[in-house]
Amino acid sequence: MERRNFLKQTSLATAGVMLAQTPLPSFASGFAKKRIAMVGTGHRGTGFWGETVMKNYSDVVEFVGLCDINPGRMEWAKQRMKLQCPTFTNFESMMKTVKPEVVIVTTVDSTHDEFIVKALQMGADVITEKPMTTDEIKCKRILDAEKKSGRKVTVAFNYRHGPHMMKIKELLANNRIGKVTSVDFNWMLNVYHGADYFRRWHGLTAKGGSLWVHKATHHFDLLNWWLNSEPVEVTAKGALEHYGKNNSFRGVKCRGCEHKSYCKFYTDITNNEWLNNLYAKNEHHDGYLRDGCVWRKEIDIWDKMSAQINYANGVTVNYSLTTYSPYEGWRIAFNGFNGRMESWQDIPYQDENALNQEQRHALEMSQDKDAIPNKYREIMVMDNFKKEHEIIKVPQYAGGHGGGDQRMHNRIFRNPSDNPYSIMAGTRDGAMSVLIGVAARKSIKENRPVKISELTDLIPKAKRNEV
Repeated sequence: MERRNFLKQTSLATAGVMLAQTPLPSFASGFAKKRIAMVGTGHRGTGFWGETVMKNYSDVVEFVGLCDINPGRMEWAKQRMKLQCPTFTNFESMMKTVKPEVVIVTTVDSTHDEFIVKALQMGADVITEKPMTTDEIKCKRILDAEKKSGRKVTVAFNYRHGPHMMKIKELLANNRIGKVTSVDFNWMLNVYHGADYFRRWHGLTAKGGSLWVHKATHHFDLLNWWLNSEPVEVTAKGALEHYGKNNSFRGVKCRGCEHKSYCKFYTDITNNEWLNNLYAKNEHHDGYLRDGCVWRKEIDIWDKMSAQINYANGVTVNYSLTTYSPYEGWRIAFNGFNGRMESWQDIPYQDENALNQEQRHALEMSQDKDAIPNKYREIMVMDNFKKEHEIIKVPQYAGGHGGGDQRMHNRIFRNPSDNPYSIMAGTRDGAMSVLIGVAARKSIKENRPVKISELTDLIPKAKRNEV
């Protein structure tokens, strides 16, 4: 769609989209359980939005339907979640039959908009996994549908909810280092978790929007939220120079591959109960290979990425994402008029931890609710003209994305009024994080800075409205 037609058709003035910041009504506000349905029964849907929700919130929610294009995977997911509800391979049929009040969307990223829009049009509120969608046109469809329907969409930005991330937000909101002027943000994916994106559908831009969208939308949302502002321009560089076609040998999938004895990226998903039952045993239904070769020639996403993001409040961010690091973690530094604030997670030589890098992501995805005794995340603050620095310690959580998963679930299903710093994300938040990634893709392709205003008529705010 040409930009002039896009802008002509869109009706999203800033006043209209402010409604998207409103959280969903309380699930526990009445006597009847909230009727929910889910489309997409992959690993995240079955585990985090299925099994975990049933374990912790079955007193306030009731699954009335599951939908997936793969009937075998869906049936195993239903058994794993211990549900009695009907299953569907057609989404509209599910909506008409069971009439859910809330739909959880956990499908392939590029299809999020289809199910979000249909659910809104058919009278349901929506909870969607990040990213909200994969391009600017689909963003518009979602925003328009939400406004027209009067229903609400919650975007599941779980990273916001972790105690470490919240403490950073609190310090910035309290002006601890004065006016922030620039940020350096580096995220490293290791050769286990990072490589896994290239085994799956995420390796195709048409499916996941590239890691600029699928993965980095997490990071861009944190920046938008921490800085309490919105992006105006993105300049990016990127390349695919490690995975994909950049190897002398390749196969189709790891299972049965002739190169497995010497390929360092070989993995056997049949050793993992979840992956074996959800994917390996059911790939004959839809042809999806969960252990696709990381050297497949059709892979077209970038494996190294960097961007400079200019914000409406004057802050400049330098961001990078690496997908083949020996360790997985991140570091960030905020420069302000009055000082500097730094923080990090899982930097081996800095945290002095002995994390098993192969198992690190599985641990993060687990729903371990407890803090690790005597373990802390650290935030360093140093004021200008002072010799000393301050170390602020935040209790460390092993699982659930640093404790963010459980806290986000509690806010969605138990106490939506617990909304400090507007921590519950809506469609505007979802759009602004996606649009940074879309602008980065366009910047690389056209070798120029890209303004967010080229992609949408949402006017970037120097200061977000927070409560």
